[in-house]
Amino acid sequence: MSLPPDQQKSEAPDQLILPHPRLQDRGFVLVPLCDVAPDWRHPLTGRTARNMRDALSAETRAQVRRIGVVNG
Repeated sequence: MSLPPDQQKSEAPDQLILPHPRLQDRGFVLVPLCDVAPDWRHPLTGRTARNMRDALSAETRAQVRRIGVVNG
């Protein structure tokens, strides 16, 4: 979680890490996550999805666009 992105590329394990170590920086994950589970808490930081989303810059949040609605 504390490695810079370029260092993560070379030193990250070959396995999938969940939750992603940089989840708190990913608007494309946090914005839709807040649609379905805004009170979900990160297991390591304890921060909610809503809190992490709201900490993103307005520019980052604005880059996330809905592409369609699924009708059940």
